[in-house]
Amino acid sequence: MTDAADLAPIREAVRALCADFPGEYWRRLDRERAYPTEFVAALTKAGFLAALIPEQYGGSGLTMTAAAAIMEEIQASGCNGAPCHAQMYTMGTLLRHGSAAQKERYLPGIARGDLRLQAFGVTEPTSGTDTLSLRTTAVRDGNHYVVNGQKIWTSRAEHSDLMLLLARTTPREQAKSRTAGLSVFLVDMRQARDNGLTIRPIRTMMNHATTEVFFENMRVPAENLIGNEGEGFRYILSGMNAERILIAAECIGDAKWFIDRAASYARDRVVFGRPIGQNQGVQFPIARAYIGMRAAELMVREAASLYEAGKDCGAEANMAKHVAAEASWAAADMCVQTHGGFGFAEEFDIERKFRETRLYTVAPISTNLILSYFAEHVLGLPRSY
Repeated sequence: MTDAADLAPIREAVRALCADFPGEYWRRLDRERAYPTEFVAALTKAGFLAALIPEQYGGSGLTMTAAAAIMEEIQASGCNGAPCHAQMYTMGTLLRHGSAAQKERYLPGIARGDLRLQAFGVTEPTSGTDTLSLRTTAVRDGNHYVVNGQKIWTSRAEHSDLMLLLARTTPREQAKSRTAGLSVFLVDMRQARDNGLTIRPIRTMMNHATTEVFFENMRVPAENLIGNEGEGFRYILSGMNAERILIAAECIGDAKWFIDRAASYARDRVVFGRPIGQNQGVQFPIARAYIGMRAAELMVREAASLYEAGKDCGAEANMAKHVAAEASWAAADMCVQTHGGFGFAEEFDIERKFRETRLYTVAPISTNLILSYFAEHVLGLPRSY
């Protein structure tokens, strides 16, 4: 596992970059529902979004622990990594399961920032988290696959050049097993727009740039199939562990931001002739949030360490995401309560971060599904879904 001392320069560099994007920058984008193009460009230029791409493809070749530290510091600085975090983990499917030609063709451009791989087309309106019930189909037609269907919550689709798409290539009733028959494609969205691909934005409670995507006879070159046809579900599962760990790290960063803001305010805010932080009713929630954050932080480190070692970390990655999301949400709620009415004021940034961090108890996987997973696969209880 990467030593904390080795991470210090990385953390410092991320904080320095984020200092150029203060609260007013994010408040303006939030009001306009705009994409942080300048912020993403700065992260790309610094090489942070190419953290997990090997050096042979122009990436930074860093460890998962280092990548997690980058995402944590972004959030702890008051910024928002959600508009670009997929660039870090989505390419893992290509890196692990793509052909040599595909990796040579796409990874250097992704590392440089010439190509954005931000979109991940998996979830559908009728299936939600039940990925195996997805209805989007890809039918082979000569040197192409013809794709028809719909995806939802495909974040950053409007700001991505490439999409990692999961579609059914074998009808479910003909598949050899429950998890077979799904395939992964790398879709060049620049070519597909207005050629069978339609993107519609979905306005949400936070500035998350999410969309629904429609495919109508969209043609994808057969050479863009990643790995073997029908084995796509297994391919995306391996990438989801990285996603869980990195988003858990973001939650840790959010929790640290909320705790720091609350503690600072509680020390300075004087009511009835004394700092409100002198009151145990204010102290204890802050202390409890800090303890929860530190405990979750250890779980994130454990999951990242196992991932780096190439060991099975499915349980640990899901635990990390669960406890970190719970910790960040608890810290957010505490921070609003500590600030009272000021917690709702736009200029304090708390209400913005409050809305942003709320997402992670729901996405990319609901905490309820994580609990169901542990009940069945770890505790041996009957399957509930």
